[in-house]
Amino acid sequence: MMNNSCPAILIAAPASGHGKTTVTAAMARYYRNCGLKVRCFKSGPDFIDPMILEQASGNPVYQLDNWMVGEKESQKLLFEAAKEADLILVEGVMGLFDGTPSSADLAERFNLPVVPVIDAKAMAQTFGAIAHGLVTYRPSLTVAGVIANRIGSTAHLDMLSEGVADNIPVIAALFRDDEVALPSRHLGLVQAEEIADLDIRLEQAAAMIGKSLKDWLPPLVDFIAPKLTIIKPSLQGVTIGVARDSAFSFIYRANLDLLKQLGAELCFFSPLEDKTLPTVDALYLPGGYPELYLDQLAQNSQLIEAIRSHVMKNKVIIAECGGMLYLLESLTDKSGKQAKLCGILPGNGFMQTKLVGLGLHTAHLPEGALRGHAFHHSKIDMRIAPLGETENRRTNGRGEVIYRHRGISASYLHYYFPSNIAATVKLFQNHL
Repeated sequence: MMNNSCPAILIAAPASGHGKTTVTAAMARYYRNCGLKVRCFKSGPDFIDPMILEQASGNPVYQLDNWMVGEKESQKLLFEAAKEADLILVEGVMGLFDGTPSSADLAERFNLPVVPVIDAKAMAQTFGAIAHGLVTYRPSLTVAGVIANRIGSTAHLDMLSEGVADNIPVIAALFRDDEVALPSRHLGLVQAEEIADLDIRLEQAAAMIGKSLKDWLPPLVDFIAPKLTIIKPSLQGVTIGVARDSAFSFIYRANLDLLKQLGAELCFFSPLEDKTLPTVDALYLPGGYPELYLDQLAQNSQLIEAIRSHVMKNKVIIAECGGMLYLLESLTDKSGKQAKLCGILPGNGFMQTKLVGLGLHTAHLPEGALRGHAFHHSKIDMRIAPLGETENRRTNGRGEVIYRHRGISASYLHYYFPSNIAATVKLFQNHL
């Protein structure tokens, strides 16, 4: 059986907010500066962290997940990366054991050694107790060591190390520094392209973590070749317009790869800047932050008219989360400011101060079942009957409503197209 070997680790934490992305990005940039080809992955369905990791590593970043992405697809992505990379860094999601499946499940499935990052601010020997718990909670996991984040001084690091068992190496540390930390907002970190000094922050973080990493490398991991799925060019001749800018940026790279492999031609456009649509058969409006660009979106009336014309021809639109909000009559932000938007879907959106929906879902569409993820701070007052509701992966979790209107398929769900290739083909072929 063919396999590729590569040094690899999964960088985890006790919970969200401990600095996994900062540490993973710092390590990626440090090893890249050392001349290594670094491939990063993100455990779970996150869009924003991969943007940071792409800039840190200089290479594309894909999601890994035992359920949404699937074990077979995750295996393929890791195997292909190990063929070309000198180092693989996988950033975990939430806490190490949180969720079903969890980062720990992913690490165990692919024999990835785990390196927990622990926020050590306002902590001393208790650091060791947390490290001990993470190491021993699931004995089947291999833990390569721990990383101390946001330490105050070398003396502070000494105190932390005193509480750590001899069999748990403290392999690296990052000092508490606002010029290194990554800024955040309501859906997570600020997007990479919006952080003007991101490269400066990455270089400073790399230099800082490099002082303790020095020549340390993760252990070698064998990644086994999967059985490949033959993808037929079933969308040959179909041109898909993909909205992509600061307002619409939540796009799985694997989705775009699949559409290209299916033979589709992708044309990217910006609802913020472009006045016309490219000549396309279908539109893909992903999620993002339309609420941060209300005036600019509302004032681009020429593009709105072009999208309305597309709809009147009953052409396909796949609208996910922020893309769906953009098609509504209006969207009101958290301060009460309202903007009139496309007016294509008969409803109005309202940003909320708290999280409204979060989780993994299956959408049982007429075309087939597609898996995906929802994460939103808005509600919609819609005046059309829904097509149905997604199935939440959590037993008692609520679903997300799916709407169909003319050629539009809209919901809060961010679809992962490779989860059902046949359904994806049918989704973009409808009404053509």
